[in-house]
Amino acid sequence: QVQPVESGGGLVQAGGSLRLSCAAPGNIFSISRMGWYRQAPGNQRELVATITSGGNTNYADSVKGRFTISRDNAKITVYLQMNSLKPEDTAVYYCAADYWVGGSSWGQGTQVTVSS
Repeated sequence: QVQPVESGGGLVQAGGSLRLSCAAPGNIFSISRMGWYRQAPGNQRELVATITSGGNTNYADSVKGRFTISRDNAKITVYLQMNSLKPEDTAVYYCAADYWVGGSSWGQGTQVTVSS
């Protein structure tokens, strides 16, 4: 199965910003939801933010007011704008696409490191 492709991770100082991008395979009408998840060393993977085909968004409490998820349907791409980054945001960030038929597809992940 073709995977989503993430980009935009990197190293940033606390208080800085990054924007992650994720291009999903398939066509936009086959995708019910896209989202970002993260996993820090020693921790379980956790939800960061999701956006449905109807544009409804959901955020983890820890990122509300700092992160914004958006999507470009023409490019079948979802973005995660991350502002006011904190060291505790350091993790591998994964993009996931949920399909109406056929389950979900996960990207390989992109590292985000926030230095104090």
